Formats: sequence, C-alpha cells, structure tokens
Amino acid sequence: MNKHHRVALISGANKGIGRATAEQLAALGMTVLIGARDPHRGGETAAAIRAEGGDAHPITLDVTDPATIEAAASWIDERFGHLDVLVNNAAITGSGQVSPQDAVDQIPSTVDLDMVRAVFETNVFGVIALTNALLPLLRRSPAPRIVNVSSGGGSLTIMSNPEGPMTALPASAAYSPSKTALNALTVQYANELRKDGILVNAAAPGYVATDINNHSGVLTPAQGATVVVHLATLPADGPTAGFFDANGPMPW
Repeated sequence: MNKHHRVALISGANKGIGRATAEQLAALGMTVLIGARDPHRGGETAAAIRAEGGDAHPITLDVTDPATIEAAASWIDERFGHLDVLVNNAAITGSGQVSPQDAVDQIPSTVDLDMVRAVFETNVFGVIALTNALLPLLRRSPAPRIVNVSSGGGSLTIMSNPEGPMTALPASAAYSPSKTALNALTVQYANELRKDGILVNAAAPGYVATDINNHSGVLTPAQGATVVVHLATLPADGPTAGFFDANGPMPW
C-alpha cells in the first residue's frame, strides 16, 4: 500500500513565522507549499528549504486576489490531488512596519476606516476565501488540519485586563479586532467541520521579531512557529475550536 504523503500550504510563507512554519513542517517530512504574493521571494524560500533537504514548492498567492486563490487550488489539485494542512498565516497590521507601541494610527476615535477595511480584507476575509477554496482538497485528506495564525492581541480577556501587559499599548481598532474576528471564525469553522474530522484551531505565536513589527519582538520566528506546527500535526483525538500558545490554551 502507498503511504499517504502529507502536503501543507502556508500563506505568507516567504518570511517570518510563515517561513519558519514551512521549514519545520518540511523537516517533519511534509511537502510544503510556499504561498507568497511575490513569486521571486516565494521561489527563493522554497529553494532554501530544498537545499536543506526538504520538499518545497512556491505558489503565487495573494489572499485578497480571488484569481490567485483559484489558481493555487487548481495547481494543488492537479499536482497532489489533496491537501492535509492549511496554515492561514498571511496578515497585515495596517500600520506598516512598526512596533505595537508606535501604532497610534489605530486609535479607535481617529482611525482611518479604509485602513481598517484593508486589514480585515487580508486578516479575515482572505482567510474565508482561501479556506473555502481549499476545503474540497482538505476533505480528501485522512487527517486534515487548519491553523489560523492569530495573536494574543485578539484575546478579549487579555486586552480588557486593566492590569495586564497590553494596557501600555495604544488602543487598536484594526489589527487586534481582526484577530478577535479570526478567533471567532476559527470556532465557527471548527463547529461546522468537526463532523468531517477536520480540526480547526487558532495559534498565538507570541511577540515574534518579524518585519510586521520592525523586528521589535522578543521571540524568534522559529520559536513562534512551534505552536503552529503543533496544531498542524495534531492526532485524531486532538482539540478543535481552540486558541493556543506554546504554553497551552489561551483565554478568549
């Protein structure tokens, strides 16, 4: 009998947490598909993973562009016929490459609505579009997993704690609410898909040094990817509809 070969697609995988996730999944023997808006950067990342002995292929993918989503789904279908893991990692802050302390343009009373819409377009609507396009391929997997890369900033419990570590940060009307919405979306997908054996969870990588925060984070991308990889490789009796960081369940 042929052994089922696992295939994973990671959006926004040419750098940061997405790239680290791809590297770690490849090291576990998965074929990793490097979703990237820039085909050159995606190709470079895939080549680097192959040079380390992994199996990686670039896919041009912009989660706000339906044409690239459709093309990616068609290519995966033709090349592999199934998908085992989807990591919805692509995201934007809306504030450019700044640390959370500097994101004063997200203060609710003065925020630019166009910026909020752009953030939700990528961080929420893009997740719906990509997930729905790939569900037929995930349903062909014996152990399908969906991981939505969220943030501690999406936790209402953490963000509303007046004595918590987040109180020093400017209020956020775009990025944090988009991750809260992503958490809610994770639960809704999990509730729908649990009967099909598809486990859907949200991951909080922690404050990771990446381009998205001008490398002001305290964790490496490899450290941040640990929880993503864990959720992407859960056993059949693993959790679904959960929110986790490297230490375990996170408060909603």
